[in-house]
Amino acid sequence: MSALKLHNAMWPGLVGKGDEEGQEPPISLERMLDLTAAAEVDGQKYDGIDYFLFLPHTNPEASDDELKSIADLIQGKGFDIGSLVAPVWPGTVGDSAMGTEEQRGKFLEAVKMACRIAKIFNEHGARKRGVIRIDSAEFGVEKWREDAAANTATIVNTFKEAATIAADHGERLAAEGEICWAGMHSWKDMLDVLEGVGMPESLGFQADLAHTYLYTLGYNAPEHALVQEGYSEEEFWPAYEKMTDALRPWTIDFHVAQNDGEVHGAGSHDKTGKHCPADDPNGKLDITRCAGYWLKDAADRGIEHICWDGCMFPNATLENADTWNTILKAMVDVRDAHGTE
Repeated sequence: MSALKLHNAMWPGLVGKGDEEGQEPPISLERMLDLTAAAEVDGQKYDGIDYFLFLPHTNPEASDDELKSIADLIQGKGFDIGSLVAPVWPGTVGDSAMGTEEQRGKFLEAVKMACRIAKIFNEHGARKRGVIRIDSAEFGVEKWREDAAANTATIVNTFKEAATIAADHGERLAAEGEICWAGMHSWKDMLDVLEGVGMPESLGFQADLAHTYLYTLGYNAPEHALVQEGYSEEEFWPAYEKMTDALRPWTIDFHVAQNDGEVHGAGSHDKTGKHCPADDPNGKLDITRCAGYWLKDAADRGIEHICWDGCMFPNATLENADTWNTILKAMVDVRDAHGTE
């Protein structure tokens, strides 16, 4: 395989941002691109960006010409486009994947929109690699627990329909494992959904180091905890290997991240793994070592790039050039250790 490309995510400028009390304003796409373009470590720069298909960065109903202009903007900053995030949540285009027929229809419409935009970017020559990301778009696990088996079955059926749509467009979907999404809130429940769909060519897993760390602790599913708070190194690594061995065969997209073991929410975004700067002194993860468990045989699963994910950082952190250089250095370390021939 050739060396993994290094991408930065644009959605940290959007997720948890807004005009509600206590929120900071969104950071524009162009500003996020400029911050990314300014980063450099020993001559290495970011190769591309991963991209959230919703306002204010993108109108998912934008015309072909408007989307081509966005592609030109991104390429003009020196970047390829990689993985895309479908606007599957209530309040965007979509709605819950375990909801009513109408809600599920909205979810599938969001996937169709994402596939349309992907096709335009692909044909324009701007998008070279990557998947389309989804999740169950059902915040929290309380409603899911009312009838776990039936609700998981509904999510599976919605994802099957979504995967068929993606396959018809030549795309692959990746379900992001994160403790705030019903039916995806533990490593075991996530595996049940992936196996229930059973379409690995069209629907796989997106592993994020920050979110999957909380899987090991069983934060929203104590019954699936692999370690307990206060664990030793000797306890952690076998547990981490058990989780990654289960989910790695499904993993088709990978996020480098750091986590301090806490949860965090902002705005409408429910509490989930708290992303931290790559050098956060409270970070629980050996980023390079943890990444190796997920990236083993990455090329065999079609992974061509890795992406940084740092949702819900304060704007002052995002505006600080040191933040992006530190992140880029962490990604270079991951690539050099695990992502070259």
